[in-house]
Amino acid sequence: MTAVDRPSITGRITVWSLVLTVLAVIAVVLAAIAAFGGALLPDRSGPPIEELSIERTTLAPGSIEITVRNAGPDPVQIAQVFVNDAYVDFTGSAKPIARLGSDTLHLRFPWISGQPYTVSMLTSTGLVIEHTIPAAVATPEPGVGLVGLMALLGTYVGIIPVALGMLVLPLLRRASRGVVRMLLALTVGLLGFLAVDAAFEGFALAERSGVAFGGPWLVLLGAAFAFLMMTAIDRLLDRHKRSQEAAANGQRLALMIAIGIGLHNLGEGLAIGSAYAVGALAVGAALVVGFALHNTTEGLAIVAPLTDRRPPIRSLIGLGAVAGMPAIAGAVIGAAVDNAALSAVLLGVGVGAIIQVITQISPALRDHAGRLLDLTVIGGLATGVAVMYLTGLLVTA
Repeated sequence: MTAVDRPSITGRITVWSLVLTVLAVIAVVLAAIAAFGGALLPDRSGPPIEELSIERTTLAPGSIEITVRNAGPDPVQIAQVFVNDAYVDFTGSAKPIARLGSDTLHLRFPWISGQPYTVSMLTSTGLVIEHTIPAAVATPEPGVGLVGLMALLGTYVGIIPVALGMLVLPLLRRASRGVVRMLLALTVGLLGFLAVDAAFEGFALAERSGVAFGGPWLVLLGAAFAFLMMTAIDRLLDRHKRSQEAAANGQRLALMIAIGIGLHNLGEGLAIGSAYAVGALAVGAALVVGFALHNTTEGLAIVAPLTDRRPPIRSLIGLGAVAGMPAIAGAVIGAAVDNAALSAVLLGVGVGAIIQVITQISPALRDHAGRLLDLTVIGGLATGVAVMYLTGLLVTA
């Protein structure tokens, strides 16, 4: 047998064996560097780098609980705590907080409702880390009453507005091709405004959560994950419906829009629940009416691709539930958890989902000549952005 006829060693080894071998070598080298590499380097000069991010503040009669996380490279030991420059007794872990570790400080302090407070945490090295409570409000306790209230708010701002917007479907069926293109462009404008608004809100929450888990990268990672997930869902739906009539593409696009809006409403509900938990949400008729007008346009976006067919009522109910019910889950989670990092990730998920939906709608905006941007599409885009901006001014939170 010649050298050409003999199978090579590499050919007899499966691809997965090579992959696992390479990964094992990488893991061993990295472990060796982590275990022994530090001994070969000089000690760092200068004081320790101490950073704490405030994850949650809970107020109960006569006490304040603050959950902190170490966002710096060095352990942090909290030695003393002051509230408005007055020393207060507190309990917490006796051990230093390790990197990315967290601790809950229990402060015994008779706070007054509505008053602002500045909590100063003095570390063992003398560094002062401050946290401001703009207005002290008792944190609602988790229970059936809170869940019921958040479910009601989620219904008001999610399910009902989406259902109202979907009622225009019979009118859309009588529209011409030009009107349908304008409505699809209007949908892109609506979704684009939602994506930009959620991105800004997510970046603000990520800054509040500190850099422990990446800060603004949380929003980008959530958006990338959602975009890839929505793309995978679209490919699966396309595989199942490839042999069916072309009209099914409209229902698939409507489902994708509903999923994207639902993920956005999850983040929106999370923000509502978090705002209520810290007393920053004005619960009342203005909030309900404002969100109803603002989110009714989401129902219009869902039914815009369905103008060429008559979907059964159960399909429309399902689309409305997919788009609106996540607002309820978000409100409940936001009120119970109130975690800025989690909120930032979920808002990023909504952004990525909406971007993917926009890429799905864009090909349908072209006219018979293949042009993407003409007066009809430009007018629809501008109208969508303007509608979302103007109705957003009515939301008081």
